[in-house]
Amino acid sequence: MAETTDCVIIGAGVIGLACAREMALAGHEVVVIEAEDAIGMHTSSRNTSCIHAGINYLPGSLKARLVLRGKELLYQFCPQHGVGHRRCGKLMVALDEAGAMELPRLKANAETNGLNDMEFLEPARVREMEPELRFHTVLYSPSSGIIDTHELMLALLGEAEENGAALALSSPVLGGRVSGAGLEIDVGGKQAVTLRCRSLINAAGLGAQKVAAAMDGVPPATVPAQVLQKGIYFVAASKRPFSRLIYPLPGAHATTVHVSPDISGAVRFGPNTLPTDRVEYSVDESHAPFFYAAARRFWPAIEDGDLVPGWAGVRPKTSNQRASRNDFIIQDKKVHGVPGLVNLYGIESPGLTSSMAIAEHVHSLIGHGLVRAA
Repeated sequence: MAETTDCVIIGAGVIGLACAREMALAGHEVVVIEAEDAIGMHTSSRNTSCIHAGINYLPGSLKARLVLRGKELLYQFCPQHGVGHRRCGKLMVALDEAGAMELPRLKANAETNGLNDMEFLEPARVREMEPELRFHTVLYSPSSGIIDTHELMLALLGEAEENGAALALSSPVLGGRVSGAGLEIDVGGKQAVTLRCRSLINAAGLGAQKVAAAMDGVPPATVPAQVLQKGIYFVAASKRPFSRLIYPLPGAHATTVHVSPDISGAVRFGPNTLPTDRVEYSVDESHAPFFYAAARRFWPAIEDGDLVPGWAGVRPKTSNQRASRNDFIIQDKKVHGVPGLVNLYGIESPGLTSSMAIAEHVHSLIGHGLVRAA
């Protein structure tokens, strides 16, 4: 016999946990199911942990809208809940005249999206801010930042649980169906169970397409293809050459690396872009020459031995386009015809920054009038 609840959320990454908090705060009975034995084991914990400002996303896209709102919500939420973060700023760095000609377009795109705080910096100010940086021209984003992603997820989970949400780890989805009584999900693990709910949020990240395909009643044509891209990071072994986010131009991961300090001050370089057909997180040291060459373009003082292998992540993309050109895919009944179901696909960058705004958006799609199950 199925157990009944208001809302089931599949996936306990930052998106699923933000949705759990949003739904629980609205008074709904929420159960979060997660296949792994801990929260945030994949995309949520294997990224640059940046708070993006909203610079280069396509105007009118979900990313452009939700990243600005999400950034605002994070900067409100983090100090209130003791989540480590720092509004360190981001330097968009042109290394030559050709790159400098691209910066005004980025600034104009940001302003079209509603981001109006970017400024070009005088060389003396750049040298004062980042003495080790080689540059031609710099466009500065003061509202970009960094965040402790694990602390954020714990805070989201904590507030969700304080408002009645429950988390079930080691609970993979085995299948599901659309029935006359609602939505049903078959959950595996030590205590297999079928959950019946009025609303279902598929925030399974890398597994979102697999979950949707396992749901009888979800039209297969509405499930987009998945394209996996692996990204590797290297870390400065002992030096701390930069204190802010550094994004050299051109911005393609295939030709350059970004710099992202973490909350402790450790400096990370990456990611690169590698095609892959599976989710695995090995770090191949043979990629070191690429990282040294890319970093040397803007950090001329780098020496052999300064970088060590860090970690890897896999992006849940829906096409091979860059993240700034790819939009989030968030489907409700208008697309797949199933009341109460929201499927989230391709939640790559800036998914972390957008997480709380995505949760607001998902709640609005489900409907604020959802009532508790009897």
